[in-house]
Amino acid sequence: MSGVLVVAEHRRGEIRDVSYAQLVAGRELADATGGELHVAVVSGPVEEFAADLDRGGVDRIHTVDCGEEFNHDVYTQAVEQLATAVEASYVVVGNTVNGLDYAPAVAERLGWPLVTDAVDIRIDDRLSVVRELYGGKAEATVRVDADSAVVTIRPGEWPAAGDTGDATVEPFDADIDEAAVKTAVSGFEEVGTGDVDISDADVLVSVGRGIEDEENIELVQELADAIGATVSASRPIVDKGWLPADRQVGQSGKTVSPDVYIAIGISGAVQHVAGIKGSETIIAINDDPSAPIYDAADYGIVDDLFEVVPALTEQFE
Repeated sequence: MSGVLVVAEHRRGEIRDVSYAQLVAGRELADATGGELHVAVVSGPVEEFAADLDRGGVDRIHTVDCGEEFNHDVYTQAVEQLATAVEASYVVVGNTVNGLDYAPAVAERLGWPLVTDAVDIRIDDRLSVVRELYGGKAEATVRVDADSAVVTIRPGEWPAAGDTGDATVEPFDADIDEAAVKTAVSGFEEVGTGDVDISDADVLVSVGRGIEDEENIELVQELADAIGATVSASRPIVDKGWLPADRQVGQSGKTVSPDVYIAIGISGAVQHVAGIKGSETIIAINDDPSAPIYDAADYGIVDDLFEVVPALTEQFE
């Protein structure tokens, strides 16, 4: 066994961004172990998804036509059977709500270790997975003392696979025990999306607790207006009710990848940084030179935001 099986994630007819990052992580594992990279796409318009996932050096794409949306019981059975059929050594899943739902069950059924929230993966004679601790202030390397494992990867840590490929697409007839399928998706309830979708913005100006008072957000809005940007926020601002939930960036909000991300008064907790790592350029404004946001930033201004932001707005206007 030396193959790698990536399980793509989709929702409401669209492949989710983490799937493209999984392809890169999976290819790294396959290259390190000398195996093939397999991709499973379970449920939904599988042929359409397969065409979109044919990138990043994928060798084989396996379509499992069973239902339309994610289902824990279906995924658990299908992924276990497919991992066994392709003789995979590693199964790579997104560290997402869906991924963390079924990955433990797959690991249990296969009798493999489970390592979650990987930010890096290394192979020598054994698999080593890097995880962050204490809000990103420390890293732990977990050495897996086994030849196989299920690994979930954190969104935003790997780039998206971009090149097209020539993978073989093969239908896989999973033997789903319908008696074991105890749940079903009955519908979706949209969380209010507001008037903008920050995940589509080219430029984001994001505000954190350093803004101090709700009325001061107007300073950030003025800068955003001056440069044609969209305003977003870190979790504390949303928790206070100063901006709506659809403006929240981070693991518990939205993962974004704008051309420019300007973080104003944001300390840079690991959950927030995880949501912005796909940004082309990150600019931080914070008066604390040791703020973790500077570890992720390409450029930084260590100064009082109440002086810097109005000065920038004036320059752009």
